[in-house]
Amino acid sequence: MSAFRCQLSCFLLVVSMAADYSTTHFERFGLAPSFDVDLDLLDTRYRDSQRAVHPDRFANATDQERRISMQQATLINEGYQTLKDPLQRGRYLLQLAGRNLDEEPHTNSDVNFLMEQMELREALDEVRTAADAFAELGVIIDRIADDIARLASGLQQQFSAGDEASLDQAADSLTKMQFYRKLQEEAMELELALEDELAG
Repeated sequence: MSAFRCQLSCFLLVVSMAADYSTTHFERFGLAPSFDVDLDLLDTRYRDSQRAVHPDRFANATDQERRISMQQATLINEGYQTLKDPLQRGRYLLQLAGRNLDEEPHTNSDVNFLMEQMELREALDEVRTAADAFAELGVIIDRIADDIARLASGLQQQFSAGDEASLDQAADSLTKMQFYRKLQEEAMELELALEDELAG
């Protein structure tokens, strides 16, 4: 391809991308807005999109075209990171529905959830004193993963319904998922710390 045709191709691509700022992350990857995302298809669309805005394609482009392509690459990465993660995907779907999870009421009225929070935190605090710390920690990590999976399963139904009551339930589920995700990260950090202690 001649330098002129390459420049023309890059220019047309950038012009088409420049109008893309108002699109949603789902539209950017050609996906229907849903909590249930085909992750394999998302990966494929992400790689295709990344190739389309790769710097090599804009080697002979203008500074403005290169800047727009870099901005698009940032949007593509942001969209991919959002949609591949269930928690971030759920927060984004709420946002598209005009809701902000950070402004939703907390789930402190759910007594069972509050009790489980206390139990899991106490169990995590007691891991170091357990006869088999790794086995005990493994049980906790599995329990947290099961809780996250259970919430994710419910979220698909809640977002599919789409009414205000269902969105309230989705916000509640996402708030709980945030807690489990934070506790999951703490459990993983503790596991690494125990492995370091064992190696030392």
